[in-house]
Amino acid sequence: MSRVAGKVVLVTGAGSGIGRATAKLLAAEGATVIVTDVNRPGGMETVQQIGGRARFEEQDTSKEADWKRIIDDILAREGRLNGLVNNAGIAGPFPSTFESETVEQWQRILAINVQGVFLGCKHGVPVMRQSGGGSIVNLSSLAAFLGTPDLSAYGASKGAVRQFTKTVAIDCARKGYKVRCNSVHPGVILTPMGAGIMPNDKAKERVRRSIPIGDFGAPEDIAYGILYLISDESRFITGTELVIDGGMNAI
Repeated sequence: MSRVAGKVVLVTGAGSGIGRATAKLLAAEGATVIVTDVNRPGGMETVQQIGGRARFEEQDTSKEADWKRIIDDILAREGRLNGLVNNAGIAGPFPSTFESETVEQWQRILAINVQGVFLGCKHGVPVMRQSGGGSIVNLSSLAAFLGTPDLSAYGASKGAVRQFTKTVAIDCARKGYKVRCNSVHPGVILTPMGAGIMPNDKAKERVRRSIPIGDFGAPEDIAYGILYLISDESRFITGTELVIDGGMNAI
């Protein structure tokens, strides 16, 4: 239970779903975890479930001022940052086609899903470099590889995260920062957000049948992939994609 022992890791959007599962697993494997979310009750519940290896900070990842405050606080209290999981994200209403989405919906999704990741990397990389290096994991999606006619802005945002991850990875590698950056691409995972695209049992069963492995993913399935990328076990991996989707992208 010590795969990330001694590491300080920030996990955004950790008040539920994949973020919560990731924060709990990282703490169980020895990390000190800073849990952030706009959902204070959810974030506090995550910390309570973890116990002594975590604390909560309220954060809107689309706001640069919040990133500056969080990073400054980590430096003041923990003195370093070794890992960053840019997990916070939203899907928006379902269905949302490019013809029906409003500009406001489009901008809000990209502000959280893309700008939030950009700001995390912008402010996280310098302190991780100062800490001797580290690992960034950006949550993208299976949607980054496929057309998403019912989730137009969401698909576009996750495609942007996939590409931006490679940019950060190569820039850091070439500059000798010792900061790795990879993206994780979940398929259909049973989380509150995932349930939003399956409004009833009939739709849920239809989606289940489309997954080659025959079942939905759980938040813990994604958390274990993130744990690997945050740990030193993945020291030679940067700028790549880890797809965890039950085989859907192989069809």
